[in-house]
Amino acid sequence: MSPFMRHPFKAPALFGALLTAALITAPGIYAQTTTAHVKEDFTEARFAELQAQGAFILVDIFADWCPDCAQQQRVLAAYREAHPAVPLHTLVVNFDTQKDVVTRFRAPRQSTLILFRGSEQLWFTVAETREEVIVQALNDGFARR
Repeated sequence: MSPFMRHPFKAPALFGALLTAALITAPGIYAQTTTAHVKEDFTEARFAELQAQGAFILVDIFADWCPDCAQQQRVLAAYREAHPAVPLHTLVVNFDTQKDVVTRFRAPRQSTLILFRGSEQLWFTVAETREEVIVQALNDGFARR
């Protein structure tokens, strides 16, 4: 008998955790979900385009070896699942290969999250992994119009 048959409620959680781990550890590969959320690699052109549109943007300065980044990804994945109507554009900056962008945003290290509504910076945090803090910042930022 499959372990999932004995413990059917653990199967979805395990699958979600494995999927999240696969997405955050595959360099350069980010899935676009079926919700309003879009996650893509950071480019200056795309950032400028989204800012000009007044979009809700999260700049995620990420390193695949960073445990804080991994925890942030779990929180952000849960947020996307719980808030499918929020049109959040996550632009992922590779901490190891995009040093010019890291410097541009004055990120002291990986695991830096910066939230924008258009060109207005709403929130800046480093190594924040508490779900309630991240969710509150995203909800507050989305509520600002």
